[in-house]
Amino acid sequence: MVTGENHMTLPITNNNTQHINKSLSVQISLTGLSFLVTVSDTKEVLFFSEEKLSNTPTPEEILDVIEKTIESKKVLQNSFNQVTLLYATNLYTLVPIALFDETKASEYLKFNSKILANDFISHDTLKNQDLVVVYVPYVNINNFFFEKYGSFKYYHAASVLIKTIIRAEKFSKEHKVYIHVQPESFDCLVVKEGTLALCNTFSYRTPEDFIYYLLFCMEQLKLNPESTEVVLSGAIKEESDIFEIVYRYVRNVSFTSEKFSKISISETTKPHHHFVLKNSL
Repeated sequence: MVTGENHMTLPITNNNTQHINKSLSVQISLTGLSFLVTVSDTKEVLFFSEEKLSNTPTPEEILDVIEKTIESKKVLQNSFNQVTLLYATNLYTLVPIALFDETKASEYLKFNSKILANDFISHDTLKNQDLVVVYVPYVNINNFFFEKYGSFKYYHAASVLIKTIIRAEKFSKEHKVYIHVQPESFDCLVVKEGTLALCNTFSYRTPEDFIYYLLFCMEQLKLNPESTEVVLSGAIKEESDIFEIVYRYVRNVSFTSEKFSKISISETTKPHHHFVLKNSL
């Protein structure tokens, strides 16, 4: 469960109730943006759009794409009863609740992330894991959504991944490796009996980079590639070079199934695609 959620709240004064039962989720990364509109009660997908980004955009450039996308899509200009932002970046770290001091949030990040003195630091509390996810959201994007839609919530994508996977693997007796794939990076989570053993994000350029980091994680935790189950999700297809090299070195490979989310974005997407976005609802 994610608690102590981050939110910006504005009194609802918009009289347009036509779209009050609809939810908007937006995933933000350095390689792309995803917009998902659903019916709040039934989770029926009403709209989905992706915008690719390149050349490591700045927060200002990302906001520019967001604004242009919303301006060009009438469905995104409506009111929503729930708006959620997801920051899928590598600017995060995990801290045990017992060691966390909100006044020193930047101190946890500076050892493994390049942050600026004026960066705003936020955090998600995962009480069931006694963990805090500390990260850097983009203040300019938060402010834009606040002005555009009023109340909204925001999380780091790692918080959604941890919450979703732990809930599904609560009774698993063996270590299981979950890999969430994005263009140019992937998240590696290892769980056993509802406990998180590892959560880290790695950048890659080639399939060889990808498998190196995966096998390195398994080696550090003394997990046997011949027997340990590896579950894939996100931006990966069975016919891709990434899947081919994983399957070559790991014997027990599968994709996340509909048990995580029954939302179907389109006829061409698989249950493991857009994993974080669908599980943010």
